[in-house]
Amino acid sequence: MSSSTNSESKPNSRRDEINGSHNQTPKSVIPTKKSKIISPSSGSSINFLARDLVETPLQTRAASPLILNPPIDNDGLSWPSQGARGRIEQTPEEAKAREQRIAAAVKVILEELGEDTSREGLLETPERYARAMLYFTKGYEDNIRDVIKRAVFEEDHDEMVIVRDIEVYSLCEHHLVPFFGKAHIAYIPNKRVLGLSKLARLAEMYSRRFQVQERLTKQIAMALSEILKPRGVAVVIEAAHMCMVSRGVQKTGSSTTTSCMLGCFRDQQKTREEFLTLLGRK
Repeated sequence: MSSSTNSESKPNSRRDEINGSHNQTPKSVIPTKKSKIISPSSGSSINFLARDLVETPLQTRAASPLILNPPIDNDGLSWPSQGARGRIEQTPEEAKAREQRIAAAVKVILEELGEDTSREGLLETPERYARAMLYFTKGYEDNIRDVIKRAVFEEDHDEMVIVRDIEVYSLCEHHLVPFFGKAHIAYIPNKRVLGLSKLARLAEMYSRRFQVQERLTKQIAMALSEILKPRGVAVVIEAAHMCMVSRGVQKTGSSTTTSCMLGCFRDQQKTREEFLTLLGRK
């Protein structure tokens, strides 16, 4: 009799614990450490949770539209910039006017840095810089069909093709300073192969833009996959960044390695290991 009383009292006490827990404020799983920042406009301090600072970029930032768009547009351009088509279609007079506007802007920058733009060494520097920047970003104007031309061939070959040590020079879009290094491109054909020089031309086209190395690596891989529809594509880029070497932390011996693996290079470990072994990176 007493045992049955005890067995009935336990569920009741457990029910009371559960009901009592609903009336309590739930405890935060993540510690909510408060921080303080100064509003640039008003100068007033704003309290916020450090947790929000970490979570907000991932929750609110949109993904890069460059990679979300198809690799090749209807007119043959590949991830063009907003004004790329305007540069392609401009008349010689419009091209000259564009160059002059860039040069005028550069002259203002030099003057604001405290330089004398009338001295001999800088007299024509704004115009030189304008022409250089137009060349450094000429990859936006390249039509991928003109780059590839008729260099896609039917071939019954299903083993790995690698072109390594392709020199790439690009501009970091965060600081507009160079980063440069070497790209290694591999693919496994699916009855179609690409002229070897075209792999280097693809790397050149995408590097002659404002870039980040991660995007550059992925653009080369995705474009090659779109053109050939191969069994797999792998791209590895090793580069030194002047924004890290010559400013900021100034670590002169540092280099950055990025990779993009598609198809069987991503799905099959042995294929990926073979590629990395042939590069001497394993």
